[in-house]
Amino acid sequence: MVTDMKKDIQPHVLSEGFSTSEHHETVAIKPDIELQEIPAYGPDGVRGLISSGYVLGAAFLASLGGFSFGYDQGVISIINVMEQFHAVFPQAETAFGKGLMTGMLLLGAFVGCLFMPYLADRISRKWALTVVVVIFDIGAIIQTCAQSYATLVAGRAIGGIGVGTLAMISPPNLRGTLLVLESISIVSGVVISYWITFGTRLIESEVSFRLPFGLQMVCATILGVGIHFFPYSPRWLALVNRQQDCLASVSKLRGLPDTDERVQAEFQGIITEVKFQELIQEKRHPGTHGIKRQLLAWRDLFGRKGWRRTVVGCGVAFFQQFIGINAFIYYAPTLFQSIGQSDEMSLILSGVFNVLQLVTVLVCFLIIDKIGRRPLAIFGGFATGVAYIIIAILSGLYGKDWSAHTAAGWACVAMAFLFILIFGLTYSPLGWALPSEVFPNATRSKGVALSTSTNWLSNFIVGVATPPMMENLGYRTYIFFAVWCVMAGIWALIFVPETSGKTLEEIDDVFGDTSGHEEQEVMRTAALATMRPPVQTTV
Repeated sequence: MVTDMKKDIQPHVLSEGFSTSEHHETVAIKPDIELQEIPAYGPDGVRGLISSGYVLGAAFLASLGGFSFGYDQGVISIINVMEQFHAVFPQAETAFGKGLMTGMLLLGAFVGCLFMPYLADRISRKWALTVVVVIFDIGAIIQTCAQSYATLVAGRAIGGIGVGTLAMISPPNLRGTLLVLESISIVSGVVISYWITFGTRLIESEVSFRLPFGLQMVCATILGVGIHFFPYSPRWLALVNRQQDCLASVSKLRGLPDTDERVQAEFQGIITEVKFQELIQEKRHPGTHGIKRQLLAWRDLFGRKGWRRTVVGCGVAFFQQFIGINAFIYYAPTLFQSIGQSDEMSLILSGVFNVLQLVTVLVCFLIIDKIGRRPLAIFGGFATGVAYIIIAILSGLYGKDWSAHTAAGWACVAMAFLFILIFGLTYSPLGWALPSEVFPNATRSKGVALSTSTNWLSNFIVGVATPPMMENLGYRTYIFFAVWCVMAGIWALIFVPETSGKTLEEIDDVFGDTSGHEEQEVMRTAALATMRPPVQTTV
């Protein structure tokens, strides 16, 4: 991911590998630090977040990335049905034009997530994030000032390169309170931007849609500027072997002296991770270097030991989108109109729909660890399919004359609300939780990156295809999504294991390989290697 901001908020556990560099610098490490978890810095949960100004500030800045992505989702939902917008961009009123305009941002996000992690490793997470914010703001300015449809679409593609990365700045091993914060920030962006645009639509001039487009820049710019008040990521500093700076960064983030046992332990863990990644890749691909080793590391995701994990990680990302959540978010007013609601009521119901999503995101984290991932994946697939089937049946029977069958129309609304409640409790969190849990340490960063790119590409396909489907297939569109929901349930039955509360070794047993056991041994070797008395060298 582009920045390790949220990862740096948490006390570090030896868990995730990074590549190495030719930059040389060493710092003394306490020899009595063992391969174990770091002693607690303080209370867990929300109290832990507010225990340090740096921690709270970093958590706030990181949440702005998710908010920026959610903001665009909420804005485009109403802009898609604005008369003032269509007067300037008549091409966007057609089914294909509407889908292309919406989807280009997602295609840009797909492109961005492919090359931005490389940039982050080259120039640091901090400066890569700054570049991303600049790209995002350029896209937002083009959208705000566009006078032609082609310019608008180009602006959305450019903005997508930034927004896709901003939304994914959380680390692959994000857990607990910070995962709640990430999801809440995305959905909060949807809700807040929707109601802002709900208000600006009453402005008769072009300001009605240009103002919401322009406001996209506020949170992203705060993030881009605010990140420079924080030290470089300790993990990036370790990546380039700036060990003294790495220790100082950990000390500053924790608000503790660099001699503190917890700071020393976390620092040792970070240095060990760098060595671990070097050793594990050398063990798996001896004699290879550079691009060839990177390509072989990607191939590991599809090898005998890794393919089942990849099916789960990418599968949940794929089904999260093909269940049709963003078809509702992007085109909710149009969908509610298709089940007999007036233009004004469709806008209000769309806003309520988004609020319900926020409520379920808040609730889901109270149950996800208690119920488990596998039951939620199975139930979420089949249950959302039932909601779609009921909407399809009622629309097929009464869709030609909703005015004479208002009760059926409201029943469809109830099913739409049931859909978002079920989705918010199941595939909404699972789409981000499962990929970070199923991949072993050595392939986690690439596995999560592949899952993320799958999510963006699937999102793009759904965003482009939904308007033409609604225009040409009518109620059969709901059958289309129902089929994918049922397939998600079947996929979960066959492939999705229970990962909640399991160790790496226990997850190994579920997938029938020994990756976790192998990595534990390599991690111990890495820890011993980094604990040896350092030899001072010049930079």
